[in-house]
Order: sequence, then structure tokens, then C-alpha cells
Amino acid sequence: MSGERHVKLFKNGRSQAVRIPREFELPGEDAIIRKDGNRLIVEPTTALSLAAYLATLEPIDDELGPIEDPAAEPVDF
Repeated sequence: MSGERHVKLFKNGRSQAVRIPREFELPGEDAIIRKDGNRLIVEPTTALSLAAYLATLEPIDDELGPIEDPAAEPVDF
């Protein structure tokens, strides 16, 4: 794989865009872009597991009242 390739910039609505050549394709459908001086760096995002995502959430301090637990109704099979 080549380390660099010239590409054309174009407008997509009010945004500037660049078509990423096949040899530079990123996995998934999302990416992170950041600016470092005059350089734009595009990196793939890593999918979070459910446990990792839940760890990013703020705890809920709300008090939950008692939960009603009625008896199950009989079922005929």
C-alpha cells in the first residue's frame, strides 16, 4: 500500500469533502477527525462494548419507589 496519494477536494452542501481511495478505507461508518497544525487526521472509531458504554454514563441518583410485584396469572398450555 502506498503511503500517500493526491486527491481532489469537493463541496458537499456547505461542507468540504474528500473521497477516500479504496486503499485508505476505514472500517465502520464513523470516524474521528482532528486538526494538528495544517494537518487533518482521520481515525476510525472503535465500537464500545455495552459494558464500556454504560461505564461512560453518569450514575442516576433518583430514588425509585417500591416496585409492585403481583402474583403471576395461571397459564394453560
